[in-house]
Amino acid sequence: MNSASDSATEPFLVFGSPLIEQAEIDEVTACMRSSWLGTGPRVAQFEQDFAKYQTLVPNKVAAVNSCTAALHVSMVAANLEPGSEVITTPLTFCASVNAIIHAGLTPVLADVDPRTQNIDPSAIEAAITSRTRAILPVHFAGRPCEMDQITAIADKYNLVVIEDCAHAIETTYHGRKAGTFGDFGCFSFYATKNVATGEGGMIVGRDEALIARAKVLALHGMSKDAWHRFGDQGYKHYQVVEAGFKYNMMDLQASIGIHQLARVEANWKKREAIWARYLQAFADLPIGLPATPAADTRHAYHLFTAFIEESHCGISRDAFLDAMNARRVGTGVHYLSVPEHPYYQQRYGWKPEQWPNAMNIGRQTVSLPLSPKLSDPDVERVIDATIHSLRG
Repeated sequence: MNSASDSATEPFLVFGSPLIEQAEIDEVTACMRSSWLGTGPRVAQFEQDFAKYQTLVPNKVAAVNSCTAALHVSMVAANLEPGSEVITTPLTFCASVNAIIHAGLTPVLADVDPRTQNIDPSAIEAAITSRTRAILPVHFAGRPCEMDQITAIADKYNLVVIEDCAHAIETTYHGRKAGTFGDFGCFSFYATKNVATGEGGMIVGRDEALIARAKVLALHGMSKDAWHRFGDQGYKHYQVVEAGFKYNMMDLQASIGIHQLARVEANWKKREAIWARYLQAFADLPIGLPATPAADTRHAYHLFTAFIEESHCGISRDAFLDAMNARRVGTGVHYLSVPEHPYYQQRYGWKPEQWPNAMNIGRQTVSLPLSPKLSDPDVERVIDATIHSLRG
């Protein structure tokens, strides 16, 4: 096994590096040569392909420029009255909460199950008030939330459900795709995601009229996008029907996404194999490992989260991160709980101790590389670095 000094000559193993193949490069080149870079035919194809993968009709999907935009637009399209409360998890990226704020709504946090790291349905119900109008569950790391319980709560209290599926393109729960349980499902194609376009997102929904409104909102509130204004059918006039946003996806992004999506299942199998290799290699180490996927579900294997509790491991989480970096292996933290951040403490008076499960996970968690780009030697490097970092 290699020491830290031996690792110094090896290339840095970037966390979450996407696997880009020649098909994406050729499509981007063709897009550039076509002179149509903005929203156009390739975005339309990507929407159709994504709808097919999610077993939806094309009119129930809308491509946007990020999952954050998807969340924001979905809440606006849902017509939630200003100031309404939206319940979400404290163990998520800040975008989940920021989108609620930008939609003029009030975020309310419900703690997570310490085993699954997903929002706890009983905590959701305990957080409901007369002002609650929506639930925003996050399928953390690719593991589905308990959607039967969450949708039952939503039906009981007449609440909108907006699923944050940033980690969950391949995820299923009891035979259904994540994102199809709620009124809206919001997906991410950020550079580290399972389908990567650099930046990008997708909205899916069960109401075609609401998805149509989301599409209009995502492009300035205009009734026609650029392809339908300037395309080969001749100029078409448009009308601004709402005060919308600049959230549209470009054909340049979709050029990458079309081929990334075509390989989504093959890449999922590669990550599944790496996940299994990590579980085997780390079984006897004094670290916490992710929970086994639940029966009748499909885990997207987006993040492999290990838990470094200093009293068990003899090293703090942050010291472990530094040790891995010294061995030139990139890691991530997903996530410090939202109440750890000063903005939310100052605005809402939140304290991490109010949501102890999320706080404890956030202070101990580390994400190890889990990309289809990893070769077998790369995986062995991660394993070797993890073992050596724990041993000091």
